[in-house]
Amino acid sequence: MAFRSTHKYARISARKVRPLADLVRGKFADEALDLLKYQPHRGARMLEKVLRSAVGNAQDPDQNRGQAFNPERLVVVDARIDGGPTFKRIRPRARGMAYGILRRTAHITVELESIDEL
Repeated sequence: MAFRSTHKYARISARKVRPLADLVRGKFADEALDLLKYQPHRGARMLEKVLRSAVGNAQDPDQNRGQAFNPERLVVVDARIDGGPTFKRIRPRARGMAYGILRRTAHITVELESIDEL
């Protein structure tokens, strides 16, 4: 049984979060949380929140047919960072020109599975 959590429309570029997702993919959930806790990046905070949410989904016995899963037995099988919609803005420049500003967003998805089911 897979436990999934997503953060849609995160106000950060997907390029900035993807190396952090590569860092935690394939690791145990508690180990991945420890790795992200000491990363200085803003995207690490976002990814950590999504990972904590997925662990919380695994620990909720109401969602999991009466059983709660131990976070030490959960593995990050999928950490995916997809690009979201882009806000397009205009910055005025000299002599009536305008430069485009792209404010990018990302969709952060984390999927956990119990080590017993792999």
